[in-house]
Amino acid sequence: MNRLRYPHIFEPIVLGRQLFQNRLFAAPTGYRNMTYDSIYPEEALQYYRRKAMGGCASVSSGELIVDTAWGRGSPNQICIDNPACRIPLGKLAFAISRYGAVPTAELTHAGMYANRTLAMFGGQSQGEAFGPVEMELNGRLIREMPESMIEETVGKFAEAAATAKSCGFGMILIHAGHGWGLHQFLSPSLNTRKDRWGGSLENRCRYPAAVCEAVRKAVGPGFPIEVRISASECYEGGYDIDEGVRIARQLEPYVDLIHASVGNHEVEEVMTVTHPSMFQPDGCNVKYAEAVKKAVSIPVAAVGALGDPEQMEEILASGRADVLEMARSLIADPDLPNKLRRGKPEEVRPCLRCLHCFSNQQLHGVKYCAVNPESGHEHETIHTLRQNGPRKKVLVAGGGIGGMEAALTAAGFGHQVVLCEKTDALGGSIRCEESVPFKRKLGIYLRRQALALEKAGVEVRMNTPVTPELAEALQPDVIIAALGARPIRPAIPGIEGENVVSAEEVYLHPEKAGDSALILGGGLVGVELAIYLHMLGKRAEVVEMMDAIGDGGNIIHASALRVEIARRGIPMHFGVRAGEITPEGAVCRDREGKTVFFPAEKVIYAVGQRPLQEDALALRSCAPEFYMIGDCLGAKNIANATAQAHDVAANLGRI
Repeated sequence: MNRLRYPHIFEPIVLGRQLFQNRLFAAPTGYRNMTYDSIYPEEALQYYRRKAMGGCASVSSGELIVDTAWGRGSPNQICIDNPACRIPLGKLAFAISRYGAVPTAELTHAGMYANRTLAMFGGQSQGEAFGPVEMELNGRLIREMPESMIEETVGKFAEAAATAKSCGFGMILIHAGHGWGLHQFLSPSLNTRKDRWGGSLENRCRYPAAVCEAVRKAVGPGFPIEVRISASECYEGGYDIDEGVRIARQLEPYVDLIHASVGNHEVEEVMTVTHPSMFQPDGCNVKYAEAVKKAVSIPVAAVGALGDPEQMEEILASGRADVLEMARSLIADPDLPNKLRRGKPEEVRPCLRCLHCFSNQQLHGVKYCAVNPESGHEHETIHTLRQNGPRKKVLVAGGGIGGMEAALTAAGFGHQVVLCEKTDALGGSIRCEESVPFKRKLGIYLRRQALALEKAGVEVRMNTPVTPELAEALQPDVIIAALGARPIRPAIPGIEGENVVSAEEVYLHPEKAGDSALILGGGLVGVELAIYLHMLGKRAEVVEMMDAIGDGGNIIHASALRVEIARRGIPMHFGVRAGEITPEGAVCRDREGKTVFFPAEKVIYAVGQRPLQEDALALRSCAPEFYMIGDCLGAKNIANATAQAHDVAANLGRI
């Protein structure tokens, strides 16, 4: 059964280890209406949040400058190396992720266009800037970037990526196009250096490739990285698509997605090619992404004048691109993805491509759209959008933390809600912890949520897994998949042994831990389990391959755990990886490669959760609206599950 009019647009895609729920990404668009202290104001948070509310799989920030001193193109750009920006960036990432979208951080450096207007705002007093070579630019002397500065800037990109990840962003976008610093080194007309950073294609790609490689090391394997290039410079003397394809091949080994844009923002004749005007046909730049896709083995994103849903579906169906990035179409109608998901293209407010939004941003710092009166006023209207919408039939699959909150919120907005739970109890897998003394409030919370469902009139069906057949019978308007996650069983020799058990099983049946246990995994689950076992008079020690407790972003709770660990004398072994499990314990290796044996009656694995994505995605075509929330989208925490559940469910009646 498939109730989707545009199945390819709403086909999920995995980049790295991150699931994106559809192929529509909100391309980077800057936000200029801010003070000059490199801080996002609340209005900016609502501007980006609005796109996530509308159903995009990913929402990108605007340009985040990696080097305040030498990389800032204008005084009202965010400088991610400013420690004061961390809290606003964290708020931005969380605001986006509350709707199940992946927040993306765009990292860039202005290169020779840095510090043009900063002197009056306390910037570099002489307006100095560094580019590929020394030159005069609009009356300014641009100095050649020395090799030491190139290497320092590579490090700045890596530090910025690590900061963005720690702030909650789920993907890094490296901007190597449109005339900015990395693109300047790629351009043969600009980069005529005679050293290893210029001249040949390989040398011109060395700096951007080094940035991509450094970012990969900073964020780790599996964390998605996107690189935006100008696949063609599109002007006389600039490189063409053939050169752009060769550039893409050079960067391909380090990234998960190539974002094939075009042009140079400093060359007037191609400004409206990069940002297509009304004089160009729909999808005019897709041909560049198509050429790149034919040459590389990783996914490619197309961008530019995308908004016609039939054309967008064809682009994906024919394999010309894997992802569609949109900017102005989402300014004209941020609900475009949700409207297409419902099969209602006639309800989409089309972008006129009049460039009124960009012109106003340049002149007044705010994107006012000619056809969308909400644009530029998102912070004023976002809290009124949920009212007075149509009432819908909502099927919630899964009765865990996220599923219960989604059902309660939807019912509170007047929707008819059916919640199905495949087991005989509500609460999800976290119920295994409710008997732990220091988790007693968790049990109270779960019981109260169950009671609230009854009072709200939610139809709860226990021992009822949601299948496509059940969805067909119920004919819901909306399916919210909240199926959770299951423990990861690590691929270690001996993991099938009778002396091996999961943390979840031990929480439910502590006697399975025996009298002495070795816990594999020093995240919150493993460490809390070690404390619990010690409270029961058992011996437990923990091995963790990282250098510290995995706090899951809860640094204060981690502090409390460290106090308990010290108070109870729980052995913690960091920088240690399990290599083999034997009937007597586990053979491990430390960071120096030395073998260490840990004797234990039982070995308990607590190495993370595997989201039940396949089970959830089996339902994605069974209703006009479909949402994944909580751990089945990406295993995180209770706060993430309740936030996504509330905002997704509260958003249902708008359209």
